[in-house]
Amino acid sequence: MSSDAAMPTPTPLPVGAADDIAHHRPHEDVQALVTGTLFVALGVVMFGQAGLLTGGTAGLAFLIRYATGMDFGLAFFLVNLPFYAFAWWRMGPVFTLKTFTSVALLSLFAHFLPYGMAFEYLSAPLAAVLGGLLCGAGMLMLFRHKASLGGMNVLVLYLQDHLGWRAGKVQMVIDCLIVLGAMMVTDWQRVLLSVLGAIVLNLTLAINHRPGRLPCGVSPESRNFLACLWG
Repeated sequence: MSSDAAMPTPTPLPVGAADDIAHHRPHEDVQALVTGTLFVALGVVMFGQAGLLTGGTAGLAFLIRYATGMDFGLAFFLVNLPFYAFAWWRMGPVFTLKTFTSVALLSLFAHFLPYGMAFEYLSAPLAAVLGGLLCGAGMLMLFRHKASLGGMNVLVLYLQDHLGWRAGKVQMVIDCLIVLGAMMVTDWQRVLLSVLGAIVLNLTLAINHRPGRLPCGVSPESRNFLACLWG
């Protein structure tokens, strides 16, 4: 018997199965947006507790918080406002509305979580690693449901879709530049730990968030601008 004859014949997916895989139901989107933003908010609280920063618009919000004392949730919401017009123009209304919802949820969760939980002791290195993992996992949930946390995420997703640049790598470069700018408001030890947190976050994205990785049975021709976010 030849080796070809020993190979099992692939079973084709039923008509419409690809669409069921590629699209989420509304209640699945709601669950993902709430869970994803809650994960990110927990990571943000850990960063704030340890005096660390992260990249993207969240990093800018941390810089504003440390420099002025403004609440992180409010700063994060305000920093993202200029990016919605770009998102609407480039990514469409559905993506923009989901992103706006995600940003609003993260702002609320980041503000209210400290009222329901507190860390008696949290080492800065542990906060960098766990916070980075939580933020990365939460962002992956949002990406898979055609949402983001606005700002740099919108720009990075656009570059990946139209230029083929890996989202995780581009985000890592941007994030490290922002974190290095934190030297103006904090000490170099916390900046280094913030860089560690940004690397952990973006390695999570780079490893699990690759363009061209589609579920079985979905043809490349049928994907839209976010189909490349399947893990």
